[in-house]
Amino acid sequence: QVQPVESGGGWVQAGGSLRLSCVASGDTFGNYNAGWFREAPGKERENVAAIDWSNGATYYPDSVEGEGRFIISRDKNKNTVYLQMNSLNTEDTAVYYCATLRVQGWSPVSWGQGTQVTVSS
Repeated sequence: QVQPVESGGGWVQAGGSLRLSCVASGDTFGNYNAGWFREAPGKERENVAAIDWSNGATYYPDSVEGEGRFIISRDKNKNTVYLQMNSLNTEDTAVYYCATLRVQGWSPVSWGQGTQVTVSS
């Protein structure tokens, strides 16, 4: 089974950018789609972006899409999914998780350990 491994989190000032990476360990993403989620203190885990691994089509929830600040992408050669985050604000502070998603239904299959993103004002 694929085990996602995230990296790239850290501390950034409001208005800054970060790029998160997620490498598939144990197998390739090829049999799955992939998504990024976040969980802020006291809030439920929420999806912020997803990508169809086969054709690169991207999806964003309504709460994120209109802002255009988050961009998900993938590099098949590196077996890696990225989340580019721009114009960060303090409300983006959360633990960000990468997940493999079922091709049918897009439900999560496996989760990474998470990477902390802290945005200060």
